[in-house]
Amino acid sequence: MTNPNTSAADPLNRIGYMQGRLCDLVDGKIQAFPWDHWQDEFPVAQRLHLGLMEWTLDHDRLTENPFMTAQGRREIRGLCREHGLSIPSLTGDLFMQAPFYKAGGTLKDRLVEDFHAVLEACRDLGVSMVVMPLVDGGALESPAQEDALVDVLEQTAPQLKQHGLWVIFESDFQPPEYRRFLDRLDRDCFGVNHDTGNSAALGFDHAQELALYGDRIRNVHIKDRIRGGTTVPLGTGDADLAGTVNALEAAGYDGAYILQTARAQDNDHAGVLARYRDMTRDWIKNSTRR
Repeated sequence: MTNPNTSAADPLNRIGYMQGRLCDLVDGKIQAFPWDHWQDEFPVAQRLHLGLMEWTLDHDRLTENPFMTAQGRREIRGLCREHGLSIPSLTGDLFMQAPFYKAGGTLKDRLVEDFHAVLEACRDLGVSMVVMPLVDGGALESPAQEDALVDVLEQTAPQLKQHGLWVIFESDFQPPEYRRFLDRLDRDCFGVNHDTGNSAALGFDHAQELALYGDRIRNVHIKDRIRGGTTVPLGTGDADLAGTVNALEAAGYDGAYILQTARAQDNDHAGVLARYRDMTRDWIKNSTRR
């Protein structure tokens, strides 16, 4: 469960944020690519000592996203150098918005091409992990959809291993079913993005989750949700955040914790993210590592 992009020496080095959390909401959405302000987040993140950013990619205007253009990636590299940030991971909301494993014919072909284009952009920019959300619109609803997904992923595995890329999943599977699904895929390039809020909303027990697939966790989203409900400020929902972080650390996890947290109600996005950063840092510091 080691992420080479982060260091266990200082907990702050392992805490990052989901792109968009440091600027105003886009069209009222809790998460969307911040078209008008994406460059502005880099200096703010630097001031907050948040050195890790997880990029977000939507299906809408995919080819226009700076991540998907050579010129845009050059600008991203420059901003990362200037402000001391790295982008180890990407959340592919496009796979939830337009899942190729639910499509057929020429539409499926185009969506699979998009998947490969995202992987190529990651390789070029040095992003090592692609989060594929198998939840909400991306949830697997039938064995046929699962087989269609696994078929494309298996064909992609050699490319992933050649370039050191990972596809990691969020899923609404019950933990035993999730383990069964993961066992179908090469453990050297497919893993888990553990989302603390989603697990809380689904009523999962983190001890069972870690026992079943803790060895496949490559990235963690820090979030709080009410069971059966929506995202809420950290510490006000049903996620056992301190307990989950402690269990992860005790199991030897030394990867990133990405703040995919509730948005500020007063538009003080930097202030609320700083509080969540400090809470997460304390959970890591107070944990018992193996």
